[in-house]
Amino acid sequence: MANTNGASVLKPLLNAWSWLFLAIILIFFEIYAQTEVGATFLFRVYSIQAILTAASQILLLALGLTLVVVAGHIDLSIAFSSGFAAVVMALVIRLGGMDSGFLIFLAGLAAGIGAGAIVGLVNGWLIAHINVPSFIGTLGTYGIARGAALIVAGGAVVSIQNDSARVFGNGTVAGVPLPAIIAGVLALFCHYVLTHTKFGVHTYALGASRASVERAGVDVKRHLMILFVLSAVTAAAGGLVYTGRFSAGAANAGEPILLYAVAAVFIGGASLTGGQGTIIGTVIGSLIIAVIQFGLVFSGLPPYWQFIAVGLVIIVAVVVDQSRDRFSGSQT
Repeated sequence: MANTNGASVLKPLLNAWSWLFLAIILIFFEIYAQTEVGATFLFRVYSIQAILTAASQILLLALGLTLVVVAGHIDLSIAFSSGFAAVVMALVIRLGGMDSGFLIFLAGLAAGIGAGAIVGLVNGWLIAHINVPSFIGTLGTYGIARGAALIVAGGAVVSIQNDSARVFGNGTVAGVPLPAIIAGVLALFCHYVLTHTKFGVHTYALGASRASVERAGVDVKRHLMILFVLSAVTAAAGGLVYTGRFSAGAANAGEPILLYAVAAVFIGGASLTGGQGTIIGTVIGSLIIAVIQFGLVFSGLPPYWQFIAVGLVIIVAVVVDQSRDRFSGSQT
């Protein structure tokens, strides 16, 4: 009876640990700010905007990745899908001349999304049709996309001057950063796809048992192609926001965020073996990392402490995932 009672408490805690962890770090940094600095950490507009902006950059790379991980795969190329899209967008806008207008900006957006989609198509073809393991295949396209971005950019950052792009990356609506709104809209779309469509059902089933999905008559190759294109396109959206935010396209735009994006997915409850994960969980994971980043800067610690902190949280996420798997196994 005691074990049953303990299990009934432990299971919800394991499932909701990311929410609890987010609350704990918010409380911790708020107490620190009040006692050591004499100011609030969270309850000011600048802090909220900074956290939302940082979280949106992570989330845009993590959204499509979540779908891929749920299906039992991984996509390491998102870092340079993002960078390739950022550079292509910047080059198209630059072709429009100095102070180019809104239509050129839209052309840049379309070109950047197209560039990301190409990377996704290559990934999907390698994994679905050639049966290359996703870790190896996307590691290869990671290098290819990186090289392509550097070649297209001439090895330099491509600066632009475009008011529409600047607003796209730095604007606000009712005080909410536009990048956060863009990430939120895409998150709602991905959440709907994963939870309210047959495509989402098949994605979860694919992560649990590919053989069962194939026996059910699902075109697994086509499904994987779509998944990897979605992953590359959401990552490309992150690169487009980067270009707008900094008025420049850089080949390495997504490289510093790769670790954080992968971490956000697993912190949010995705399983290493596939078949588990939610977009809401990935949103929480992105917020956790953004709070850690801003909190450490707020505390005056050097930036490299962020990598240590996020690395520790990744380890905790893996331990929780394994504990949840053992717990579920013990209940069957």
